[in-house]
Amino acid sequence: MADIPEDDLEETRAALAPTLEATAAILPWVAKPKALRFDAKLNERWIAAGKHLAQTWSERHNAGSDAIRPAIFNIYAIALETADSDCLRLGEALAGAADRLEEAPPGPRLIAALSSAIECLSEPGGLEHEAFAERARHFAGRLEATANAGENAVRSTVLDHLFVNEAMESIELMHDALAALPPDAYALATESNKLAHQAELLEIWGVMHLARRIAETVTRNAADLDSMECRRELEELLRTLTEAIATVDA
Repeated sequence: MADIPEDDLEETRAALAPTLEATAAILPWVAKPKALRFDAKLNERWIAAGKHLAQTWSERHNAGSDAIRPAIFNIYAIALETADSDCLRLGEALAGAADRLEEAPPGPRLIAALSSAIECLSEPGGLEHEAFAERARHFAGRLEATANAGENAVRSTVLDHLFVNEAMESIELMHDALAALPPDAYALATESNKLAHQAELLEIWGVMHLARRIAETVTRNAADLDSMECRRELEELLRTLTEAIATVDA
């Protein structure tokens, strides 16, 4: 290989100099950890409160709903401490939903909106999750919409019944796919994405988000679906999703 003339090397160095300087300038910013928006202990309490609410919500059919209201107002109290507008809006929307839970019985839109909001609180990272503000506004808006709709929020019982029948078929297919050796990742992802799309069209937000979470879990663990830990996670998500679907046609 012929030697590169020194003049060409100098020209190359001169041309690259601005790029190298710019790269050197941003490296300290890249390496620097992102500053926390909230006090770490406050976020730990938020995460713990969200997990507790999710547990009481999932156990409401067996243990009753008495523990849900205190769990929601615990979230609200922490939201007040954050002094963050998105947290406050979500906390207020949850508190309003807690009042309406005492309706006999609470409507399916309220159940679906609460399911999706509580699912949001279970996300890792808590208040520091990169999408927290956007999700908090979204779920608060859904809860507020159920309050504003009031008695006018009448769903089509025929459509709901058809949706539940098709959704339960998807659940069975996903159980079969998970029971296969190895688990059928394609079938799991296809059925969960299809179910999420159908739920979105009918504005059944809780089911939509749970189905999307299953699809995301399958995609994230595609190479490790046969592990016991991953199987247990998907089985628990399928159980929660089945409960959420059952409330639609209740």
